[in-house]
Amino acid sequence: MSKKLVILGAGCAGTMVANKLRKRLHRDDWTITIIDKDDKHVYQPGLLFIPFGIYQAEDIVRSRSEFLGKGIDFVIDEIVAINVNEQRVETVAGSYPYDQLIVATGVILAPEEIPGLLEGWQKVAFDFYTLQGAVNLHKAMREFKGGKLVLNIAEFPFKCPVAPLEFVYMADAYFTERGLRDQIDIRFVTPLPGAFTKPKASAFFSRLIEEKNIKITASFDLVEVDCANKRIISAGDQVIDFDLLVSIPPNVGARYLVSSGV
Repeated sequence: MSKKLVILGAGCAGTMVANKLRKRLHRDDWTITIIDKDDKHVYQPGLLFIPFGIYQAEDIVRSRSEFLGKGIDFVIDEIVAINVNEQRVETVAGSYPYDQLIVATGVILAPEEIPGLLEGWQKVAFDFYTLQGAVNLHKAMREFKGGKLVLNIAEFPFKCPVAPLEFVYMADAYFTERGLRDQIDIRFVTPLPGAFTKPKASAFFSRLIEEKNIKITASFDLVEVDCANKRIISAGDQVIDFDLLVSIPPNVGARYLVSSGV
């Protein structure tokens, strides 16, 4: 009887692992099943370009199954639990026993972790780390004619630490090209003591930010987003007003991994 390899998550990591192992593991010895909630593979680096109208949503979405090789069973279903003792993955529609399990579920945004953020989520506060968030932010950016544009990193760690810096640089160029830059105050707000994680890079990026007339607020420990009054508040009671908030909320793993004791 062949053994069962189950992979959770059909993003880049899960897809590459599935394809590489399918070539190495004999089909008589191993079956490979990969599970994800939908058949939409999003090219994540492309999300950054959607708010500025460089890419459209359809430019960065393909079918997940298109990237999976032959001999891999792709299951579209929502994972709800992992039974470690019985070595079984539970989904909404089924159950999948495994001999070996690979977790490649990545992270999700958790705006609910920040008090007050959900009240204005996708209304006055947007993200560009999800497809819908990037599309919504594009509309907000297109309609934004002046005021305070604040990018705030809620906490570390999060995916692609350089992306927020890229965003404010691109926002500077975007509004300059539209002739609106003088009417827009761009501010980069981070919990780090500088613009980036590494000291030499942080010093360089900080200089570049200043050259572009982008204000930077470092060591900002976010505790609340007051969407009604459009302001973010730190643990030290520092208040920064915004007209448009681009938020990088906490990044968390799949909730069922915690509840399953993995």
